[in-house]
Amino acid sequence: MLLTQPKHNSEARIERSLITWEQFKLIQLGFADVRGIRLGYYDGVLEVVSASVGHELIKTIIGALLELYFLEIDLEFFPMGQATQEKTTQASMQADESYSFGTLKKIPDLAIEVNLISGNIEKLRKYFLIEVPEVWLWEAGVMDIYQLSDRQYQKSSTSKFLPNLDMAIFQRCILCTSPLEALKTFRQTLQQSL
Repeated sequence: MLLTQPKHNSEARIERSLITWEQFKLIQLGFADVRGIRLGYYDGVLEVVSASVGHELIKTIIGALLELYFLEIDLEFFPMGQATQEKTTQASMQADESYSFGTLKKIPDLAIEVNLISGNIEKLRKYFLIEVPEVWLWEAGVMDIYQLSDRQYQKSSTSKFLPNLDMAIFQRCILCTSPLEALKTFRQTLQQSL
């Protein structure tokens, strides 16, 4: 069974232009203990996002499926979650999920963004400044993969880090209405193919 439209979608995004880096850092400090709110900064624009249940459901299922995949293929991984990534005075952000492979790195190898509203493609500019090698953008039931190459992101049908991951099955499992069913189906598919 597929999840066509996440329920409880009360995600909200506010943007404010003409904010200096210093102002952003003060605002960030003020929100330090506030759960469910993420702050971003790029090119003088402050972004405040509140996560919905639908958003959290999808990002958590993506993480659970990936971690199951890492286990099945015996890949050493380091979950970095929503750790803040910054390039001082230029950009600050937290991916919905992020991972380093092989060893723990300052910058994740893979960052994943779930967007239930719109505007995912704009996030690539922030990731470019931070030099994240691969970014996955989830929007409208589709996962798009972008790899940093020749100083720009190129869209790809496969992951550089997970080249054997069947993205069609992965996406179908993300859309299952039951997280348990998603994991069972994905595990069964992996065990048949590996």
